[in-house]
Amino acid sequence: WPLWFAALWVAMEWARSLFPIGGFPWARVAFSQGESLYTEYAALGGAPLVSFAVALSGGLLAYAVLTGRLRPRVVAAAVALAVPLLSLAVPRPGDEGRSVNVGIVQGNVPGKGMYAFGDEPAVVLRNHASETKKLAQAAREGKLPKPDLVVLPENSTDIDPYRDDYARQVIDDSVKDVGVPTLVGAVVAIGEENRATRSLVWDPVTGPGAYYDKQNLVPFGEYTPFKDLVLALWQRARLVGRQAVPGDKPGDLKLGPVTIGAVNCYEVAYDPTVRETVRAGGTPLVVQTNNASYAGTNLPAQQLAMSQLRAVEHNRAVVTAATTGISAYVTPRGEVAWHTRERVADMTVVKVPVRTAQTIATAVGAAPEWALALLGLAAAGLAGWRIRRRADQMGND
Repeated sequence: WPLWFAALWVAMEWARSLFPIGGFPWARVAFSQGESLYTEYAALGGAPLVSFAVALSGGLLAYAVLTGRLRPRVVAAAVALAVPLLSLAVPRPGDEGRSVNVGIVQGNVPGKGMYAFGDEPAVVLRNHASETKKLAQAAREGKLPKPDLVVLPENSTDIDPYRDDYARQVIDDSVKDVGVPTLVGAVVAIGEENRATRSLVWDPVTGPGAYYDKQNLVPFGEYTPFKDLVLALWQRARLVGRQAVPGDKPGDLKLGPVTIGAVNCYEVAYDPTVRETVRAGGTPLVVQTNNASYAGTNLPAQQLAMSQLRAVEHNRAVVTAATTGISAYVTPRGEVAWHTRERVADMTVVKVPVRTAQTIATAVGAAPEWALALLGLAAAGLAGWRIRRRADQMGND
């Protein structure tokens, strides 16, 4: 039964990642394995295979404890220990000899919790512009390598630069100072009632250009499901304000000498979003995130663990820029090569490998998840049928 249990676990995680209102894949077992032998399975079958392997080991150990026979107990325990060790045989693409210097900026915010952005307009914008200029100065003085591109976090401007001349000027000045294309995180107005969470390429010469709009939106945070009903019942739901609308294309954006793969915060938990961005040519992956409301909780570290898994899954370096932390650089092997502390302003320039080779997981996509989920559902159906048949037989007797 450990095999059926593990397959059924994958089916449960699949369902929970879709339903209700877009699902919540954040709590998958795979994301607890950012730094373990199980992580290697991500390159073969993505997060679903990692969850399956962990659940299989757990099921085998439970079977070893519960069974009263010595030989099955020994065999189950041995197989449970072999599962993580077998991950070392998973094929992994190697280095391709190309790299890019990426500037990472963490500007910090004035407050905490629900009031992280404070009451003073533009303070978050100025914090990130100031830190960008510090990076530019450090590069000019030779204290840091000259960046080829710079990444700012999600919500690095708390004012729409399309509609506000001051915000546009502050961003433009800082980008001109650093002198390279910069990825800015902005919340921009769409019409009079909607907004988009946008990753915006800002060129030092031509200004704002190509962009990616976040596809996987946070319910009750960025938009209100069943809006008319919910707003009628709960006044607090109006804090969402303008309703965010999702983007409809992957985050492959030309930024300086590379085409990055933009992934926005919450989206790093969603397999299809990350996978399609990689398939569209995104390398390295760039995760812009705003964790200000969750600073000091387990959330930033959990999100970093997801980036570690994605790095291994897709053979891509991952650069994370966060408003308050944890900003980080993760190698394609899933190792955290640099990271910030939380609730501080910081910046650096990291040399990041640019890889284009696909892993098996990237190539096969969701096939392992479908296969494992169907196996689990079939096992559950068969078990239900056998129980019902046995009950019918007992009734006939």
